[in-house]
Amino acid sequence: MKYKYITIEGNIGAGKTTLAHMLSKKLNARLVLEEFADNPFLEKFYENPSQYAFPVELFFMAERFKQLKDLVNQQDLFHSITVSDYLFSKCLLFAKVNLPDDEFKLYQKLFEIMHPQIIQPDILIYLHAPVTKLQENIKKRNRSYELNIKNDYLFNIQEIYTQYIKQHHIKTLFIDASNADFLGNEKHLDILIEALNKDYIEGQHFISLP
Repeated sequence: MKYKYITIEGNIGAGKTTLAHMLSKKLNARLVLEEFADNPFLEKFYENPSQYAFPVELFFMAERFKQLKDLVNQQDLFHSITVSDYLFSKCLLFAKVNLPDDEFKLYQKLFEIMHPQIIQPDILIYLHAPVTKLQENIKKRNRSYELNIKNDYLFNIQEIYTQYIKQHHIKTLFIDASNADFLGNEKHLDILIEALNKDYIEGQHFISLP
């Protein structure tokens, strides 16, 4: 495998964690998963976004920073493959959508202190799915606090991700996940593995799934 640190990103319900599990198993890689369930503000945020947006985002950033910072101190990072289901920069993307301008500016200052201390992935897999597909997946996994997520919110997250993907400098495999079925269609995972064995320049590289 050419890439030792692989990160998977995408909107809520895009299938990041499912793919991360499957990819790590296939590659015999270390798996780093976001511990979203530990955030005590998450359910409260979905009930009252304006009141709980800042604490929910601050908690996420602190937890992500701690988890990813620990990778720096693990000597085998560059001798074995690591697969993660989130990118540290998602902190800033969600904060941009969820926080008012004054709180976002403060949050951004904290992010800019932390971000240089985080190792960036060798390659990013971005799963892009239409909002209808995202809503289907959200309903299937049936987390009570997610079931009332509005389409507009998912559209806003999608837009901020799309802008970021166009601007950043990480090698990125952009996958149309509209019909992706990594669990049920082994060929889809094989196509991705094959794509991960190629060399890429910085920027987006589109991968299609039949």
